[in-house]
Amino acid sequence: MSVSDRLNSSLARLLPERRIFIRSDGSSRVLTLRPLTQLAGISGMALVFGWTLVSSSFLAIDAISAGTARDHMIRTQSVLEERLQQLSEERDARAAEALAAQNRFAVALEQVSQMQSQLLASEEQRRELETGLTTLQANLRSVKVERDTILGTTAPAGEAAADRAEEFSVALDILSGELRQAADQRAAAVQQAEEARVAAEELTVERDQILARNDEILTQLENAVTVSVKPLDDVFRSVGMNPDEVLRTIRRGYSGQGGPLTPMSYSTRGDAALSQGETKARQIMVTLDQMNTYRIAMEKLPLAMPVKQSFRYTSGFGRRWGRMHEGIDMAGPVGTPVYTTGDGVVTFAGRMGAYGNLIKIRHELGTETRYAHLNRIGVKVGQRVSSGERIGDMGNTGRSTGPHLHYEVRVNGRAVDPMSFIKAAENVQ
Repeated sequence: MSVSDRLNSSLARLLPERRIFIRSDGSSRVLTLRPLTQLAGISGMALVFGWTLVSSSFLAIDAISAGTARDHMIRTQSVLEERLQQLSEERDARAAEALAAQNRFAVALEQVSQMQSQLLASEEQRRELETGLTTLQANLRSVKVERDTILGTTAPAGEAAADRAEEFSVALDILSGELRQAADQRAAAVQQAEEARVAAEELTVERDQILARNDEILTQLENAVTVSVKPLDDVFRSVGMNPDEVLRTIRRGYSGQGGPLTPMSYSTRGDAALSQGETKARQIMVTLDQMNTYRIAMEKLPLAMPVKQSFRYTSGFGRRWGRMHEGIDMAGPVGTPVYTTGDGVVTFAGRMGAYGNLIKIRHELGTETRYAHLNRIGVKVGQRVSSGERIGDMGNTGRSTGPHLHYEVRVNGRAVDPMSFIKAAENVQ
């Protein structure tokens, strides 16, 4: 007995042999289904059903993930912009504190300078008074000698000498008082100068702390915007677009300026730390402008999914059967809604050869999307559409083997892989 016969005998209890009678034109035939044949058929059907179920599950998960990519990107950008705004406000507050500290420091230095000038003036006055006092003392000694010499003369002469001596004594008292007053003023000026010096040192420490904190905030802000710009730059490179050209194009459309101009003020003393902070702040503003320009450009790209319901990828971008397939195919039931993947203007809506019913939409930055083999067209030429707007239904028109959507993306007239745009939305999450 052969192996197949033994297997058929073993399976006969579960799968008894079946006979199918086929009659046609007066003749009849008998088709015998042995247990092994029945098992092979059941196994094949189970394998096909399982493969179809698993494939459909993966495609459904991919479709759901891709459908929410744009929303997640917008939420992430909002959170990032909010954090950057907070850092920017904190940076401005620290810059204002640093400027106020610098102003207080300059005032304190000016006060110290004034007090030093007053101290020098009082010292000069003290020296002048001491010189005058020395002269008066010498004159007084001369007068005393002269008085003692003429002490034996007439009374009028003695009275004149006494009056002269008294005059010198009064002048001496006045000069002594002036000298004491100058000494007191000098001591007060010295004390004020010392207090001003201590205050200036405290302000210097405070200013240095504020500048250090301000530099830390600027560094955090610079790192944040630098990290945020790189994924956006990679997105445009991944879809075959020159980021520099994209930025120039956006800036030409958003180039408005205006408002009154306030004259710039410059410190006469100079401050290297503040100059470095201003340079870093200007660089951050340049990077923020670049990131914001990228954000505007992202909003203009066709990044959404053209099909939001369950579908199956049946063909990718590239060469197929020796010819170039310039898009991707998404298969689904006839009538499945088709949505535009970005804001734009309809440039074609009708039948075109192998495309069947076709819609072309022109977006900004030189991009165009095409939706082919449609069953129904719901837009007209010249109509402006928004991202996510329903423009037609999936069909089987043109050169097509079954109902599906043929989706193309072109950049400056050149067909590119639409999956690069779909994945770009995921990469900026």
